[in-house]
Amino acid sequence: MSIATYIFTAAWVVYLLATTRYSVQMFQQNSYRTERYNRWLRSTGEWHSMMNIVALLAGATFALSDHVAALVIFGAWMMVIAIAEFSIKYKIALVYTMRVKRLIFTRLALTAAIVTLTHILFVEYTLLVMMLLTLDYWTIVANLINRPLEMAISRWYYNDAKRRLRAMPNLRIIGITGSFGKTSTKHFLYRILSEKYNVLMTPGNFNTTLGVVRTIREHLKPHHEVFIVEMGAKQRGDIKEICDLVAPEMGIITSVGEMHLETFGSVENVARTKFELIEALPESGFGVVNIDSESAFNHIKAHGVKVATYGIANQRADYRATEIAYSSEETEFKLQTNDGTTATFATHILGRGNVLNILASLAIADKLGVSTEAQRRAVRQIEQIEHRLSMRRNGGITILDDAYNSNPTGAKMALEVLSNFKCEGRRYVLTPGFVEMGAKQYENNKEFGRYIANVKPDGVYVINEVNRKAIVEGLAEGGYPEEQLRCVASFSEAMSELQPRLKQGDVMLYENDLPDSFK
Repeated sequence: MSIATYIFTAAWVVYLLATTRYSVQMFQQNSYRTERYNRWLRSTGEWHSMMNIVALLAGATFALSDHVAALVIFGAWMMVIAIAEFSIKYKIALVYTMRVKRLIFTRLALTAAIVTLTHILFVEYTLLVMMLLTLDYWTIVANLINRPLEMAISRWYYNDAKRRLRAMPNLRIIGITGSFGKTSTKHFLYRILSEKYNVLMTPGNFNTTLGVVRTIREHLKPHHEVFIVEMGAKQRGDIKEICDLVAPEMGIITSVGEMHLETFGSVENVARTKFELIEALPESGFGVVNIDSESAFNHIKAHGVKVATYGIANQRADYRATEIAYSSEETEFKLQTNDGTTATFATHILGRGNVLNILASLAIADKLGVSTEAQRRAVRQIEQIEHRLSMRRNGGITILDDAYNSNPTGAKMALEVLSNFKCEGRRYVLTPGFVEMGAKQYENNKEFGRYIANVKPDGVYVINEVNRKAIVEGLAEGGYPEEQLRCVASFSEAMSELQPRLKQGDVMLYENDLPDSFK
């Protein structure tokens, strides 16, 4: 082989490693489910596949020629792309679980085998085949090869987790699900119950069946008295599957909204899925539902579900927050229960949504006998959760970070906080809008634009092209000044433009950061 061919091969290996890592990362973010990964490839994954197809076409051209300069130039181009991809800091990093390591190994081994066989039998097509093997679809093939082994391993882990739970019959298990608010509620409940109990909660985003299994096997100890399980869902049966594993005796539904409509199909299906948690509770179980969520309230009325309820706007709630007051330092509210009990609470957590999450936690805490004084102490000491309407200050600039949120209700609550936030400077909103909303995505983002216009921030940065047209239309309909609107390709571009304008006392709201699987 010539030096040029060696250079090209080395560059291709680095490029292959970069595309493999990214492809497997997106496969992991899509819960290792082929149909979801395919949906990503058909939509927001197109840019990455297109980049590989360009590489494929260029590889085919070079394969049919023996132009040394072309090989070197193309190899250098691939190397630059690969290094750039390796240097990106993703919001949700690839977790190198044993399954991921097996998947990467299988894909690379398959690639090596095909390239070697092609080079032996059809030398002139080697470069073409090498480029073909960088396409994202090869992750699906590797997953199919590994599937029998993965199913056997998962089944063994699942049965082992069930055995560990059976060995702790006195463990109190609480499930939490909802279209949004479940992670914050989990943290708040953990802090409040820790005043009386030794508590374990599922860490991070371990809200799938396999994530719960892993938590049980790696973190659950005999001294734990309460286990809080966050339950995520993207299709019917997901919550039931987790409930079949852990058998919760208590459950919280934080909301029913227009999330993951591409897989659920309708809000009614979302509600049915979330209420799989309540259906799984024993006769003596205790369910708590947010009836400020209209779809959750309608489901309760339609099906006669017996649960304790909480809310702010809905006067029928068993647990209700009133007299909510915000300041730059804390949020204060009064708790009223249906038995006439009242108590005042203060917290450093911002937003009406988080007050709702605290209400759900207080209902469970009451049921488990945590004293009101202990509840007050815990609520005051609750720490902010990063990217969930958390607040930080940087050189006199206040940042309201709601980047993890991606739903209309939560976004309106964050904008409400921005509108009521006392500051001496200007207010800015940076957002790419909502995703995974199926047929309602355009209208929801358009309404979001109208709501932003109603808040009247001093500047709006619409990030990315995915929802740009809808948000801009909504802003225009709301009468927002065009000269105060900027459309940019990325968050970094928005910050590079905004940074020179920022002054002490200004406030920025980061709202609805896109997950890494959307570009």
